[in-house]
Amino acid sequence: MIGFLKQPAYKPETTGPEADARYKRLRLQVFLGAFIGYAGFYLVRKNLSLAIPFLAPLGFQKAEMGFVLGVNAAAYALSKFLMGSVSDRSNARVFLPLGLILSALSMAFMIVPIQFIGADHKALAILVMGVLNFLVGWFNGMGWPPCGRVMTHWFSVNERGTMMSIWNCAHNVGGGLVGLMATYGAIWFGSWFYGSHEQMYFLIGTFAFPAAVALLIAILAYILLRDTPQSCGLQSIEKWRNDYPKNYSEKHEETLSTKDIFFKYVLNNKFLWFIALANAFVYMVRYGCLDWAPTLLTEKGIDLKSMGWAYSAYEFAAIPGTIICGWLSDKVFHGRRALPTMIFMALVAVFVLLYWQFIDNLTVVMICLIGIGFFIYGPVMLIGVQALDLAPKNAAGTAAGLTGFFGYFFGTFLLANWVLGAVAQSLGWSWTFMLLLGACLLAIFFMGLTYKEEQYLVKKDR
Repeated sequence: MIGFLKQPAYKPETTGPEADARYKRLRLQVFLGAFIGYAGFYLVRKNLSLAIPFLAPLGFQKAEMGFVLGVNAAAYALSKFLMGSVSDRSNARVFLPLGLILSALSMAFMIVPIQFIGADHKALAILVMGVLNFLVGWFNGMGWPPCGRVMTHWFSVNERGTMMSIWNCAHNVGGGLVGLMATYGAIWFGSWFYGSHEQMYFLIGTFAFPAAVALLIAILAYILLRDTPQSCGLQSIEKWRNDYPKNYSEKHEETLSTKDIFFKYVLNNKFLWFIALANAFVYMVRYGCLDWAPTLLTEKGIDLKSMGWAYSAYEFAAIPGTIICGWLSDKVFHGRRALPTMIFMALVAVFVLLYWQFIDNLTVVMICLIGIGFFIYGPVMLIGVQALDLAPKNAAGTAAGLTGFFGYFFGTFLLANWVLGAVAQSLGWSWTFMLLLGACLLAIFFMGLTYKEEQYLVKKDR
């Protein structure tokens, strides 16, 4: 491991009232660091989807942009899986800010192929955009694993669903703010850089402004984050709260080899494979709706400001929905994740159907986007939590990386970006909605295969 990424050594354990007070303070501090830091990643993540409607007049087509979007998703999928293993052996306090800084710089340079290369040299412009968006995706893959690592080390299994649901709202905060940044950043700063060339204002709002804010957030995340309680001279979270999961062992506090992480705890776990497949279809719906909403709404005659608010409404609606879903999984379903995921995905299907049937009614479309956003992010979050539950915490990043790989490579890169983009262009939007409804049903099916595995949680609670 590179020296500056190496995990800090464990310090002598301290107990007593002062240690308890410090533990509580650091838990809040680390949680804020993970929340703010992960929100920062979403300021420099899917920005290109917001730019697509404004790239068409400059000579760039939907299918070409679908390819560039897909490259981002593929890079993120590979990175989340591979960098998850690196994260399990790294200092989360350094790992997360480093990824955020590199993501922000890559996103800021996205202006170059659009403005300085342009559609006159389209092949080169698309290539450079693809490389930059690949780097954005790859460095973004350094965000979730260290957050999963600190959440499993600082919060125990019986509180993790609730705390993860609150933390998971970070990407809705970031994702929601980037829509507003794109709109108002262009209005506030566009004329400073482009004068009367209004068709270029979106470059500042979509790429430069969010990147600058993300760099500041990376510094704040470094100040707040800590790696593990033991590195701060505190007890393990299981010992401090006397809350031990089914598969807990003292060895779970040790750093594992890459071979053990992959072959002993992750790849041979069939339930991780089930939720990984479910995640692919959940992400197909998530990004199938989110990435193509700006383009669809623009084609329906929606103006820039309304489109920005619609994009943000989708994200902000997820905040109460995610928290409610996490709370239900802990308090009503006794730590089970499969059943609430299946219920929420069924409700997503209802709103997708309404979105399709009332696509020309802006009011109904906005309500449907809010409804999809409200219900889709609960399953997104719970699948991540279930991956953490199914693996020891010293392999948490890799377990979450496997489900993330399926979500972003198959669900986003192949299905949401490439397949839906091609289908929308050649067959029309109705076919895309049929595919989204099928994805909802397949997600429910694969989650159902894990239902029995979680029944011990109900027995333990009684």
